[in-house]
Amino acid sequence: MALALGIDTGGTYTDAVLVDHETSRVIAQAKALTTKGDLAVGIRQAMERVLWERPSGGGEVRLVSLSTTLATNAIVEGSGAPVCALLIGYEGRTKDVASLVRALGTERYALIPGGHDISGEEFQPLDLAAARRAIVAHAPHVQAFAISGFFGTRSPAHELAVRDLVRSLTPLPATCGHELTHRLDALRRAATVTLNASLIPLLRDLIAAVEAAMQAEGLRAPLMVVKGDGSLMAAAVAMERPIETILSGPAASAIGARHLAGAEDAVVVDMGGTTTDIALLRKGRPRLSPQGAE
Repeated sequence: MALALGIDTGGTYTDAVLVDHETSRVIAQAKALTTKGDLAVGIRQAMERVLWERPSGGGEVRLVSLSTTLATNAIVEGSGAPVCALLIGYEGRTKDVASLVRALGTERYALIPGGHDISGEEFQPLDLAAARRAIVAHAPHVQAFAISGFFGTRSPAHELAVRDLVRSLTPLPATCGHELTHRLDALRRAATVTLNASLIPLLRDLIAAVEAAMQAEGLRAPLMVVKGDGSLMAAAVAMERPIETILSGPAASAIGARHLAGAEDAVVVDMGGTTTDIALLRKGRPRLSPQGAE
């Protein structure tokens, strides 16, 4: 029997279930308190309990799937990791710098000369010396860097150059705006990449905790993470793009409710320890807002 191990790490509880991959039948389930100080403790407890509940000869775990409200809760509680936003070519082209700072959600930022125009042509040469000074100044105070170039979706050359500079000067993760969205809204793109960077340390710790628990239990199955649209992505991708795990927990709830209730049209209400989330199912699929979640 091929089994799938599902783990959901919420703000209060961590749940684990074993499912028959072929029939979708729940074989065993377990619950443990989420240990926020060290997520590995609660995850390992839930995993140990559910595997202990497995019937003898109950099959081999072939897939581990992780859903979590970690990203959502971090946004709601304002508990993301401290980051620095490196904004290339924004100075003089953004009318309201104060609005930009509010949108970023961080007071640590640097306006670096450079950027491109709407055709992808270089608007101004990239000032790598200014970028270097900003990186060195902010690195001791942050856990990640966010990089956004004006019209970086037309040409990512300056973003990539600054990202390489961050990696050469620090061990900290760096995310580029063009990697996450192709929209031209410079302010929203800067806010998106800054938010993503603030979630990277949190998701890396969570995935490391799950992988450590898997290793302790001798599980060699691939680890996948539930995205905000209910699909799966590899753990390595989730660690680079944690913003895609926003609403991961509620998405898993909607899919689970659809499976358990067998309803094509339904309202799914997920009351967690931190947030209450509502999804609308139409013809068995959740309605998705093109504007995203707010």
